[in-house]
Amino acid sequence: MFPGDERHDSDTMADSAGAKNDNSKMESPPVSPLSGREKPPESPGSRSRYQVSAPGHSFRKVTLTKPTFCHNCSDFIWGLNGFVCEVCNFMCHEKCLKMVRTVCSCMAPTQVRVPVAHCFGPAGQKKRFCCVCRKHLEGNTAVRCEVCELHAHYDCATFSCGDCRLCHQDGSQDFAKDTFPHHWREGNIPSGARCEVCRCTCSSSDVLAGMRCQWCGITTHAACYLIVPPECGLGRLRNMLLHPACVRICSRNFSKMHCYRISESYQNELDNLEDADRPTKESQLATTPDSAAGKQVLKVFDGDDAVKRSHFRLVSIPRITKNVEVVESALRAFYIPDDPLEYELQDNGQQALVDDDVLNHNGTTDKAIFKENVPEAWLLRAKPQETEVLRIYAGWLKVIVAYISISKNSTVDSVIKEVLTQLGKQNEDPSSFNLVEVYMGSKQVQRRVLTGHELLLDKLQEIRKISLRQMNQTRFYIVESRNRIVQVNLLLEGLPVQLSKEEYADLLQEHLAIKSHLVTITHVYGNQGAVVLQISCFSEAERIYMLAKDTSVSNQQLTSLVLPEIMHNKLPKGDSPLLVFVNPKSGELKGRELLYGFRKLLNPHQVFDMTNGGPLSGLHTFRAVPRFRVLVCGGDGTVGWVLGVLEAIRHKLVCPEPPVGIVPLGTGNDLARILRWGVGYSGEDPHHILVSVDEAEEVQIDRWTILLDAQEITDDGKENGFLEPPKIVQMNNYFGLGIDAEVSLDFHHARQEEPGKFNSRFHNKGVYLKAGLQKLSHTRNLHKDLKLQVDKQDIELPSIEGLIFLNIPSWGSGADLWGSEGDSRYGKPRIDDGMLEVVGVTGVVHMRRVRQTKNIQSAAVLCAKRGQRRMERIVQVCCVVQGQVQSGMRSGIRLAQGNYVRITATKPIPVQVDGEPWIQAPGHIIISAAGPKVRMLRKYKHK
Repeated sequence: MFPGDERHDSDTMADSAGAKNDNSKMESPPVSPLSGREKPPESPGSRSRYQVSAPGHSFRKVTLTKPTFCHNCSDFIWGLNGFVCEVCNFMCHEKCLKMVRTVCSCMAPTQVRVPVAHCFGPAGQKKRFCCVCRKHLEGNTAVRCEVCELHAHYDCATFSCGDCRLCHQDGSQDFAKDTFPHHWREGNIPSGARCEVCRCTCSSSDVLAGMRCQWCGITTHAACYLIVPPECGLGRLRNMLLHPACVRICSRNFSKMHCYRISESYQNELDNLEDADRPTKESQLATTPDSAAGKQVLKVFDGDDAVKRSHFRLVSIPRITKNVEVVESALRAFYIPDDPLEYELQDNGQQALVDDDVLNHNGTTDKAIFKENVPEAWLLRAKPQETEVLRIYAGWLKVIVAYISISKNSTVDSVIKEVLTQLGKQNEDPSSFNLVEVYMGSKQVQRRVLTGHELLLDKLQEIRKISLRQMNQTRFYIVESRNRIVQVNLLLEGLPVQLSKEEYADLLQEHLAIKSHLVTITHVYGNQGAVVLQISCFSEAERIYMLAKDTSVSNQQLTSLVLPEIMHNKLPKGDSPLLVFVNPKSGELKGRELLYGFRKLLNPHQVFDMTNGGPLSGLHTFRAVPRFRVLVCGGDGTVGWVLGVLEAIRHKLVCPEPPVGIVPLGTGNDLARILRWGVGYSGEDPHHILVSVDEAEEVQIDRWTILLDAQEITDDGKENGFLEPPKIVQMNNYFGLGIDAEVSLDFHHARQEEPGKFNSRFHNKGVYLKAGLQKLSHTRNLHKDLKLQVDKQDIELPSIEGLIFLNIPSWGSGADLWGSEGDSRYGKPRIDDGMLEVVGVTGVVHMRRVRQTKNIQSAAVLCAKRGQRRMERIVQVCCVVQGQVQSGMRSGIRLAQGNYVRITATKPIPVQVDGEPWIQAPGHIIISAAGPKVRMLRKYKHK
């Protein structure tokens, strides 16, 4: 991002106790923490006519031309006059000026307690406001942090500082969980939210107003949040929240996106956004309305790095303008709260403009800087100072003083001695302390330990020359030297299955050239083709991580993930943290918004993207947690995937049977239906979902093993060798043969041919129904190709088109094929009775539910009246096929009930297990109970 590749990422720069002391001091002085000036610089607000208690604002009186709301009280501003900050666009009443507590965006670095980088991704569709310029986010040029509630324009995101949530410890750093502070974020809070202090409404859909804690979720007015006690209780979700004090990760060489396992596709979208944004900025020079209104637009760079990367800000100023006013406008554009008299503008020839007596374009003399032809590109520089002042922060030490000022151009060793003396620690050994340079960037927090011979003031001038913005977001800390234990955990997936630890080591040595003295294989998941590496060197961990992403073993691409470590001994007693799996491709792509919502409400280390590593990464991370729950957001196939991996590695978990809840994002969602989680996700608030999971009751459900022993059967009934090795699969919902599986197979093939079209639940059902319609004339001879035994009893099959084995009373998006009618021959079906219900599907036309069909026909007529041709056609298809499956045209025939099933197929036949279809070769199929029952979460039945 900036020159100096030797810097490294660090999420946490201070422990909470030290940061708390630091913060108490930093809130009082309304100055930039990084200015190297002899006297405290004046912020734009301090030079303004209208003084406010919050630092940094530069208010001026303006005439309102459209309806406007106050950013302080969120009420309508009556009359024609209002007051706006020229830096951050904060608008308020005159009566609210004295009550403003929100600091200006240019002073944001002074409020950072512990610098933590953001994880920016593309913004969602909801109406939001930029947290930097406070304007409404419009179009596609907006980003949001995937971890906290920071929304910003793409250009503005660069000027936000690293003030994201602190979600883990970094390496050997430690902080107490007893005094966890609130993490406040302004604006974009839910509508109708009430202030925790005064109980009045504090939200607004018109402006950026109100404050919200990112952990406990309480909301307050901007003028009230300072009254709230500083300790955060983590709110309603505290029992399922993974406390940051219990999570540790060494992330020095890895970005936040890597640490939180956020898909790289998000970053690709941002890169595309950046490429599309650059021409827009260039075109603004010629198309801006200011040029036609007697103003001039300048391109201003804040340092050599900005010139090199062509990153500039557009500054609009009148053509007759004093030099100091132009410099002040440029400083405001870069959110730098310093005195404009200490800066200057240079043209492309590096010639400074310092003379106020310059001819303007009318040929008259005025104190202006512009002539007829003025260069468009300018470089903003700090003027040379006779004396410089550098602040050394002592936030990591248990001291009261926030920082120590240094004015001599001394070496690092001399500065450490002087700082320790001023802190009253002159008896301490200076060699036990380091001086660390910390850059609090929005996308990456970088730290570098300075060497003893470096001259600090020279270093200050070097950073200021590279980038003034970088200088405004850089601090110098004195810290105690510690022998940090480097321990990076990497999960590698995609390896061949069922190998020994030694064979995996040889394989990694061959493809990745791992250094055995730095890398240890700590866990082997042979049935998943995965290993966990513990690496004691940052550079080696980074090399393996990047190399694995471009490596294939046995024609299979490797997957590499950085995993956190949960310190289970620090977990509060009685807590049951929630492990969340989300399939972002399910449910009309609503899974992506759920993924963001859960990361924001919980610790992002407990939320896992199923498309990035699958469920193994999350289950391994929670392997030592004594008690936890699982929430799966996806379709029945996603739920079966998680349950399958859980069954395979349960012997390695301290909690081998965690209860599993479901957010239905698929097409059928049959398992979610019987557990009361609904027929499909329809945009419910993620917080309400988590509360429902916390209140859910635990139930047990049977799970079955299906052995597909594919042997060729000759005409005389003798086995004639193996066509393929036996296959073992697990079944949770149902197992189907014949017409049922054939329809699923057609849908599967259609989705493979055009996967981009299958992002809507309604479209998916339409394809299912179309496939069912095509099977109306299917031949009913399945009974000739199958032999069935249930509990060692031969079952005579009638003329059927499909044979279905039900574990739950829901099939094909909610149809109950077994039915609710009583039958003395069979017991009442239950999901935990250890019995399967065997049902045959026929082609006999019954009209037992014609009323439902008529309702669908009425919907078709309504659509036709509205001119919705495509919808009419789809609903008509729904009418025909629902008449087959759910309305009785294809009824279910009760055949048997038992706990051991044996099927013999004499020809290839389509089969499906929980919606996953394939063609099964002739042979034997055996269904039996699969070990212990699965513990599931059933939603509490509210009134």
